[in-house]
Amino acid sequence: MSWMETLRTSFDAIRSHRLRSGLTMLGILIGIAAVILTVGLGEGAQQQVASAINSLGTNLLVVSPGSTTTGGVRGGQGSSSALTVSDATALSSKVAAPDIAAVAPTTSRSTALTAGSTNWTTSVVGTTPAWQSVRARTLAEGRFLTEQDLTSDAAVTVLAATTAQELFGGADPVGRTVAIGSTPFTVVGVLASAGNSAAQNEDDQAVVPISTAADRLFGGSTRTSVQSIYLEATSSDTLSAAYQEANQLLLNLHHVTDPAAADFTIASQQSLLSTATSVSKTLTILLGGVAALSLLVGGIGVMNIMLVSVTERIREIGLRKALGASPVVIRRQFLVEASVLGLAGGLLGAALGVIGALTLPQLISSTITISPTATAAAILTSIAIGLAFGVYPASRAARLAPIDALRSE
Repeated sequence: MSWMETLRTSFDAIRSHRLRSGLTMLGILIGIAAVILTVGLGEGAQQQVASAINSLGTNLLVVSPGSTTTGGVRGGQGSSSALTVSDATALSSKVAAPDIAAVAPTTSRSTALTAGSTNWTTSVVGTTPAWQSVRARTLAEGRFLTEQDLTSDAAVTVLAATTAQELFGGADPVGRTVAIGSTPFTVVGVLASAGNSAAQNEDDQAVVPISTAADRLFGGSTRTSVQSIYLEATSSDTLSAAYQEANQLLLNLHHVTDPAAADFTIASQQSLLSTATSVSKTLTILLGGVAALSLLVGGIGVMNIMLVSVTERIREIGLRKALGASPVVIRRQFLVEASVLGLAGGLLGAALGVIGALTLPQLISSTITISPTATAAAILTSIAIGLAFGVYPASRAARLAPIDALRSE
């Protein structure tokens, strides 16, 4: 019997029992669709996490002060005033830190803002003009802070999108006056929306020159100390070198001989990204494993149906053997039938998974990535399942003796 004849006979056998064949494919269909959607959800989550972390800035390092101990009571990380504007200036040196492209010291405090009869409490961030590039922020309108604003302690501010909306509604805020605390500031720009980060709502803040914040708003120890220093490496390849340069320079400036006793910490954007990605991958593998169990159930269904098919077609098998069909031909026919069931279930499952990946994000507000590799692998897996679970029924049919098959009732 030729391959074409084998295929024709297999399709005829499947079509003659449409309902049974459909129910057999259903198990594989559900399993394949579940695997595609699970992998897509995992990859979509990884992309969202990467996008959120990258929105903080490109090739970013964040230096934070350490903890304090007062009267035997230990404060949390960031409670000390170990970092200063001088540290930021030193980190800007191309001689001491050639792999650091830009430095942006920041200090912030929650303060009430007033525009006419409207007030809004938000985070007021004192920083330098480099903050915009380091944090990868863009302007919706107006301009950002300049070096002239910094050196002249100018009373100017750049509002984030939510802050501008809360204070001015739909009106253009550029050129208007807003009181930060009791000090009037001129709005010179509005930041484009950037969403939320792990630390704060990036769209709800007011940015002012750090010199103005120290002299006119915050005062006290914040005149010289900063709450964090953002560092931008020259490239992703030099991020590790920038980390080492910043760490060593700060250790020297703070006269710290034991790195374990450093009064500051440096967080790498890449470490945050790798940790978050690792968690997402673990969850994807876990959920994918659960979804793969349904493929096992589908494979068992294929084996069950093929065993039933062998039992029902004993006389047919005996007649074919009596007419000269070899065990190889009989085995091949049943394996082809099992493969066709697996392939059909895989294709339908892949189609259902793709449709789900396109429609579900509109209902659950989560990104689902369609992975061509995962889809192709799922279809190949469905064929493999059909073959693997069809081997025993096919072998059983091939082993039947012609005389026993012909005389069966």
